[in-house]
Amino acid sequence: MKSVKPKKFLGQHFLKDLKVAQDIADTIDTCPGLPVLEVGPGMGVLTQFLLRKERPLKVVEVDYESVAYLRENFPQLEDNIIEDDFLKMHLERLFDGKPFVLTGNYPYNISSQIFFKMLEYKDLIPCCTGMIQKEVAERMAAAPGSKTYGILSVLIQAWYRVEYLFTVHEHVFNPPPKVKSAVIRMTRNETQSLGCNEKLFRQIVKTTFNQRRKTLRNSIKPILGKDCPLVQDSLFDKRPEQLSVQQFIDLTNQVEEVLKTQEEPTNPTIY
Repeated sequence: MKSVKPKKFLGQHFLKDLKVAQDIADTIDTCPGLPVLEVGPGMGVLTQFLLRKERPLKVVEVDYESVAYLRENFPQLEDNIIEDDFLKMHLERLFDGKPFVLTGNYPYNISSQIFFKMLEYKDLIPCCTGMIQKEVAERMAAAPGSKTYGILSVLIQAWYRVEYLFTVHEHVFNPPPKVKSAVIRMTRNETQSLGCNEKLFRQIVKTTFNQRRKTLRNSIKPILGKDCPLVQDSLFDKRPEQLSVQQFIDLTNQVEEVLKTQEEPTNPTIY
């Protein structure tokens, strides 16, 4: 079967450097024994090295041409080629509900969405590795105070240790992307609960970073209201990129207490 033509609307950039593919496959070795799910295998350049790990392996691919290519060239995968959209899958149904490693040369146009989905299934995914845009990888691994520290940094680092492993140049792809790429590894940390309202935590992180040039005193007004006395705290003189994950957790608990008092009905006057 002839090669698959990369499709721009799917964000496909097929890796052609076998050494890079081998190095990506080796990133899963820090989570030994677990089955593996590869997202966006394309023509299987990474898949061939994952198969050598001798672990249960499933691959999910939305492109029908790539699926046909994989079925013809990787018959050993048999029924483990899933033709589906990863973002719509019920991951708890994979591997009989057991934990697994997530990896892949991820489609660049949905890489952030893939990691948000990973967070939804964090108890099933103790390790996630793979290749994404260099800019996104830098954001995910950034520390507080960095210009690249943002929503992805906080939400992922709340649950995972993030390692920026190495940079990959454009010329190893077909077609070459307009940006450099990077390989990352995320490993679940020891956190089982953030100790705060997690839905409010996500709302605060997203709301404040969406106005990252403003101090918290101004960016958090959509949640707290402009007359809230809490904003007189010196913490609110900071911008969101200056806050650690723990400070965002502490802030969430403070905000929740204020919101509770705002919701409490006043005692009716008895005549």
